[in-house]
Parts: sequence; C-alpha cells; structure tokens
Amino acid sequence: MNAESVLSWLESLGVPPGLVSVGAEADDAWCLVRDDNLGEDGEPAWEVYWREQGNRYDWARFSNEQVACFYLFGRLAWTQVVRGQLRPAE
Repeated sequence: MNAESVLSWLESLGVPPGLVSVGAEADDAWCLVRDDNLGEDGEPAWEVYWREQGNRYDWARFSNEQVACFYLFGRLAWTQVVRGQLRPAE
C-alpha cells in the first residue's frame, strides 16, 4: 500500500472519499502528506493527522510511506467497525 493506492483501499471499506486528503492539507479530513524536509536517514517523512479549522489533531509522523499508509488505513478501518459498517467474517 502506498499514497497512490490508499484511497482506493479506503473506498473499498466504505470510507467516503472526501474524508481523506492525500498529498495536501484539507480541513475536516484525514491528511496523508509527505514532508520533503529530510529526516536523519536522508529520506522524506510522512505525516498523518486530522485537520480541522487549520489545526492538526492526532498527528503522527513516519519515516516510511508504507507504514504511514497502513497506519491511516488501520485508523479508518477501525472507525468503520465502530460505526457498524464492517463486521468480522462469520
């Protein structure tokens, strides 16, 4: 999973497309953005957070794109379970 594919994976779970913004900050959305300021390992970082009224909430930073995508996927998949939109297989 990467930044290009995470939206389609989330849509397959029933997450509304407008709830996630990949590559850009957007209010009232979960954001997955690349920070081109190189980290200690010489690679860009990836940030995941909820943005509302210009503020960032539940902010997390990762040194790996794939890990950031799975983090976002997991958070939103859990939300779908809590909402009753996903159920465990019988």
